[in-house]
Amino acid sequence: MPDRFSQEYEPKMNKTIEVFKEDLNSVRAGRANPALLDKLMVSYYGVMTPLQQLANVSAPEARLLVIQPYDASTIPDIEKEIQKSDLGITPSNDGKLIRLPFPQLTEDRRKELTKIVSKKGEDTKIIIRNLRRDLMDSIKKAEKDGDISEDDRKTFEDDAQKLTDKYTEKIDAITKDKQAELMEV
Repeated sequence: MPDRFSQEYEPKMNKTIEVFKEDLNSVRAGRANPALLDKLMVSYYGVMTPLQQLANVSAPEARLLVIQPYDASTIPDIEKEIQKSDLGITPSNDGKLIRLPFPQLTEDRRKELTKIVSKKGEDTKIIIRNLRRDLMDSIKKAEKDGDISEDDRKTFEDDAQKLTDKYTEKIDAITKDKQAELMEV
């Protein structure tokens, strides 16, 4: 594949994979992981602020997250946002700390989470396929403009499909790993 095509689209596909991995970190797998709260935004004096800027989040035990706000007055707002999130966890506080106990996942919840992971994987594949479509359009445009020959176009389109297949396989592997992690007891 010519450098101008691969240099433009392969980094976009890599970034898509990275975003997918980060997104899967927010899917709870039965273990307490501070990354579960990465996307949580809390109203702090009327401004939506990431939780990491308002508190220290740690996992002292396998099934417990502890949130220690820098300002104790934010505890009610943090608890409210946790309850509104899709974590399915009820926070408790002692006036200084918020504790998030992670109960054992039920089999039904595990199956539901694997379906969510599958959907996220499919959505990511759609993004990759859209990138392939854009790549194919730029290859056809290059042929139309006379920059490449018809034979080159066919070769580049084959290479674009191979690139797409490579990233689709990566997504499948990541999805399968996350589903296995969810189903382990």
